[in-house]
Amino acid sequence: MDINRYTYQVAWSNEDQEFVATVLEFPSLSWLAPDRQEAENGLVDLIAEIVADLQSTGEPVPTPLGERDYSGKFNVRTSPSLHRRLVLAARSEGISLNAYINQKLASA
Repeated sequence: MDINRYTYQVAWSNEDQEFVATVLEFPSLSWLAPDRQEAENGLVDLIAEIVADLQSTGEPVPTPLGERDYSGKFNVRTSPSLHRRLVLAARSEGISLNAYINQKLASA
């Protein structure tokens, strides 16, 4: 498993007055440091340890998000009134509801 393929993010934390590094595939883990690169490096090292532990015990290791397959389909439940408004908006633009929602999601 190449841990460099995970989805790392580093942001400033006003609350902690340090940079906080996170990784989407392991949402409960983070690393704080006064330097941006130090925060990321600390988290990468931690992830390496966690992945090694998981592998040694035979537990599943999360697949990096960028390597996962996606069907392109998902279901959304909404209220009847919102459904109606969306259908009316799509019709007024002369497109299907699916195309209208795709446009809205793409511009979000």
